[in-house]
Amino acid sequence: MWAWSAGGYRRMGTAGAVAVAVGGWGAGTLPARDPWGLWVPHGTALTVAAAGLAYLGLTVLLVAWWRYGRTGAAARHARTTLVCWTAPLLVAPPLYSADVYSYIAQGAMVLEGHDVYGAGPSVLDPDGLGGAAAASVGGHWTDTPAPYGPVFLLLAEGVTRLTGGTIVPAVLGLRLVAVAALALIVWALRRLARRLGTDEGGALWLGALNPLLLTHVVGGIHNDGLMIGLLLAGMVLAGRGRWIAGAALVGLAMMVKSPAAVALPFIGVLAGRAAPERPLARRVALGLLGPGLVAGAVAGAATLLAGTGFGWLRTQSVAGSIHTALSAVSDLGLGLGQLARLLLGTDAEPVKSAVQSLGLAAALVVIALLALRSARGRLDPVHGLGLALLALVALSPMVQPWYLLWGLTVVAATAWDGRCGRLLAVLSAGLGYVTQPSGHTPAYGFALAALGCLLAALLVRREGAATDGARVPGPRRPVPDRADART
Repeated sequence: MWAWSAGGYRRMGTAGAVAVAVGGWGAGTLPARDPWGLWVPHGTALTVAAAGLAYLGLTVLLVAWWRYGRTGAAARHARTTLVCWTAPLLVAPPLYSADVYSYIAQGAMVLEGHDVYGAGPSVLDPDGLGGAAAASVGGHWTDTPAPYGPVFLLLAEGVTRLTGGTIVPAVLGLRLVAVAALALIVWALRRLARRLGTDEGGALWLGALNPLLLTHVVGGIHNDGLMIGLLLAGMVLAGRGRWIAGAALVGLAMMVKSPAAVALPFIGVLAGRAAPERPLARRVALGLLGPGLVAGAVAGAATLLAGTGFGWLRTQSVAGSIHTALSAVSDLGLGLGQLARLLLGTDAEPVKSAVQSLGLAAALVVIALLALRSARGRLDPVHGLGLALLALVALSPMVQPWYLLWGLTVVAATAWDGRCGRLLAVLSAGLGYVTQPSGHTPAYGFALAALGCLLAALLVRREGAATDGARVPGPRRPVPDRADART
């Protein structure tokens, strides 16, 4: 394969990001109504051409990302590259998902006093505040209560209030929140990598420059980016001995999306280590109870201040009611349910629900075992958290492509050049193709994803053989430069 400089791959990736953004103007997740007339469809032929351009751009961006890692660029260069690859996406329409319209509509619901945990965006006046956003929400979610915490709903309310719910400025306002989350991820990744002795440039390559993150957090404006940023920042503080502040940040992350709670037992491990002079029993009690109490207090205070009520406690399972083909647990449950219906004449849904519950129970067991290994010193708590989040996603009743980012960003700081990092790099190369720029999930998307993963796996094998078994997921371990060491 050809070899360019890091700057050459930076320019190549920037061209790919520009193509994705330009394609999004014709084939992105366009709103049902845009009073400004900017994000509107322009006919079938142009839509097809724009989708092709976006797919081509994504492929160019992926190749540039993979080869950029081979150059061993230092963290300073990686940060500049991140700016270049992110900038074209800032003014594009929403890409690969319509979730941002749900966020705007839910912000309008909070602003108008609706029970956001008891009803869906369909309660909004079609011609009133948030009506255009509600009309653009995907069909599954129109009548679905919000599964998000009050911290994020307050952010959505603030953006809706400032923009009057007008589609273009509201989307761009929430994209600024996503960019701020990306900046927080970069900050935390560098400090975690520095503390753990891994290369900062490599951590940024897998965890921040990753096209799966750029397209779904910046392009798709998913609030998972904010959850990840707060979670990583909490681990940074906990690793410095400030476990109370770390647990508080995790509490805020939980009030964006609840999976952030997985971090609490690992912060407990760090809390116990921060007090070596205390008796063992007190350290164990501190680790088991302390972070949970702090995060619980933050969650309770945030809920009371937001005024949205504690309905989020009962809406955490609503996402599981939507079947996603990436969830192996739901696929297995559906298959067993259909088999039971054919053989026994019973309803398939209880069987599927039982399998989903068993999957979540298995995830909790894995998380507990990883936390125990971390407490015994057999596993770094940060790496244990990354594996725990990956296990949660693998055994979850609902899985979307960007859910991989929950654990990927954590592992990027600990083992970007290890076996787990190689696997995550391979999955990243494929999962970006699952959804169309329009947000739909066609059958051929899974075929493209499988092809992408296959090609990436072959590249990993070839590059590993070429380096006589060196630990490379694609990139090689760089030699830090003096200039970057001062940043």
